[in-house]
Amino acid sequence: VCRKHLQEIPSSSTNVSTSLEWDSSKTSELLSGMGVSALEKDKLGNENTPQDLPVSSTCLPPKRQKVKDCEKDFVILRRPWLLREAESGISLDALPDELLLAVLAYLPLKDLLKVSMISKRWHRLSFDESLWQTLDLTGGNLLPGVLGHLLPAGVTVFRCPRSCIGDPLFKTSNLLKIQHLDLSNCTVSIADLHSILCLCEKLLNLSLEGLVLSDNIIKSIARNPSLIRLNLCGCSGFSAEALELMLSSCSMLEELNLSWCEFTATHVKAAVSHVTSKVTQLNLSGYRENLQIADVKTLVERCPLLVHLDL
Repeated sequence: VCRKHLQEIPSSSTNVSTSLEWDSSKTSELLSGMGVSALEKDKLGNENTPQDLPVSSTCLPPKRQKVKDCEKDFVILRRPWLLREAESGISLDALPDELLLAVLAYLPLKDLLKVSMISKRWHRLSFDESLWQTLDLTGGNLLPGVLGHLLPAGVTVFRCPRSCIGDPLFKTSNLLKIQHLDLSNCTVSIADLHSILCLCEKLLNLSLEGLVLSDNIIKSIARNPSLIRLNLCGCSGFSAEALELMLSSCSMLEELNLSWCEFTATHVKAAVSHVTSKVTQLNLSGYRENLQIADVKTLVERCPLLVHLDL
């Protein structure tokens, strides 16, 4: 007796005719001819049952193979679908802001910026002030608009020495919250530097070492009466009048570095005569030709708290 078999489903790209429709009533007969018991339809559906499958009317019977007596009768069993792992029902969107902020606090800057693009809520959380207290972009190449987007997020400590800074492009004129600012030896235009400093009035520590400044920049520094440490080492481009105004306004200065600036005798006189009496560390090195003994005597008399003087 020839044993019949199921043939593979022909693909749509082949030339096999599919005009012959399979009669589902012949399923039992076909399976019986193969020595296989028919599988009853269960509750899970009939995805793997051999019903409604087109077969070719001309098929060669396979060679008979010897089988053991214990293997003559067997039943086709469908492998059940793997049960999906039960969902816990917890969604990140259901977590409170405080918990999500605690998680976001561990992300590096690049990942934090990526998270901000997920949704409006994640954008708001990603730019929460608690995550932007300190920002260090040392040696970076900051394209135009980068600082204008990051600094208003609530940054209080910003370190960016030896960086190339493009136009901040601030979208708001609100004052920044920066208290500690280090832009030493940056590549930045006078206009862009002024656009940053004109929004800073809460500075406690400021370092602009090696930069070319202007009178407007010095006047912006003068609007920080709580300034404690100021480093203008190697700076140039501002007048003695602007220097005098800044020193008179920043009466809380304790540490001041004005060394190796392009100072004239007038600049030196302004520094000696208007530096605050609260200063404890003062660096005026690089002005041996313009700094006289009388100037040193004036400094000692005006600054009783002075413990470190570098000439």
